[in-house]
Amino acid sequence: MDTSSTYAVKDMALAKKGLLNIELAEMRMPALIKIREQLKKSMPFKGVRIGMALHLTKETAVLVRTLVAGGAGVAIASCNPLSTQDDVAAELAKEGIKVFGYKGESVEDYYKFIDSVIAFKPNLTIDDGCDLVTRIHEKHPELIKEMLGGCEETTTGVIRLRAMAKAGKLKYPVVAVNDNQTKHLLDNYYGTGQSSIDGVLRATNVLIAGKSFVVAGYGSCGKGLALRAKGMGANVIVTEVDHFKALQAVLDGFRVMPMSEASSLGDIFVTATGDKNIIRVEHVSKMRDGAIIANSGHFDVEIDVAGMNAKYPKRQVRDALEEYSVNGKKIYLCAEGRLVNLAAAEGHPSEVMATSFCGQILACEYICSNKGKKKPGEITLPPEADARIAQLQLEAMGIKIDSLTKEQESYLTSWEGGT
Repeated sequence: MDTSSTYAVKDMALAKKGLLNIELAEMRMPALIKIREQLKKSMPFKGVRIGMALHLTKETAVLVRTLVAGGAGVAIASCNPLSTQDDVAAELAKEGIKVFGYKGESVEDYYKFIDSVIAFKPNLTIDDGCDLVTRIHEKHPELIKEMLGGCEETTTGVIRLRAMAKAGKLKYPVVAVNDNQTKHLLDNYYGTGQSSIDGVLRATNVLIAGKSFVVAGYGSCGKGLALRAKGMGANVIVTEVDHFKALQAVLDGFRVMPMSEASSLGDIFVTATGDKNIIRVEHVSKMRDGAIIANSGHFDVEIDVAGMNAKYPKRQVRDALEEYSVNGKKIYLCAEGRLVNLAAAEGHPSEVMATSFCGQILACEYICSNKGKKKPGEITLPPEADARIAQLQLEAMGIKIDSLTKEQESYLTSWEGGT
């Protein structure tokens, strides 16, 4: 590992490769680049210190560069031990960004790196999973009085954020970016579906067609997974605890059943719930010979890996694939049960991350422009933010849409007209 007072990365010699990957991402993220050009003029983050705990990917590097262009000082740590792209981290370090993370980092290093970001004394946080926010509240409450606010990217993080707010523990305003339509209905739906299957394929090289593909959870992420698995020829089974989501899955044409039943039918299992122990040892024991298990949730809690390790012998068969001997059968676990799309692949495509990161930028702008006006707690962006992001993305794609006539506007805002 290469280290200095401002970075801790695997190998600075990888920076040239990282630069090429960042440039490729920028080419595919024109909406975010358009916002960058606007920020260079308005400089809304001048004097703001932004602490980040995000996946250290080429797309995140584009976000970092955009924040810097808007005047911000930035320090960033990885938000998952297996998601860092080491070449990208090296290039950010070369560009003078305070960056801390490497792929395969220990849990000890993971929190040490988050503490390195906290040592930067940020007054605005950008989080992915809420570890940075909770660490500040639990270990460094003295920073809170200087905090403008923050934003949270993921479903898992927003769940934690709301729990903090409900318990009265959240002491500064945080924007739930995951609530943006241009996040959870694009990133979660289109991004997670494609990138998670990409991770499973890179880990296993399995044929999807003809397999029984079990999706645990039918939120936005699960919906995207199920649709793409179906498109690749899989027979999709959905497990759920929410009655309405289960009904949606049935009406979308999928079989719905408890995991206790699906475990003996599935060939490929992917969890996408944000909750823990969705796949337990009792389920693994029922699985078919050759079954593949993967997790698409942010934290490595959805599969009871500790229980599997305690009960079954295992061996590493590929870089991101472990083989367990289960009652005479071979069961395969992808990427140690961590988020498969980043641990075994490269995460979401740049195009879909552009809209998510536009939301992050607008959330930071919103926090700065409303300094001192928002009470501590979870907040959401106004609908105009989604409209602006969608407009930028459509323009970048060269797509035009209709506009309402005055007659149509009047009709939509009146009540007199009837049958």
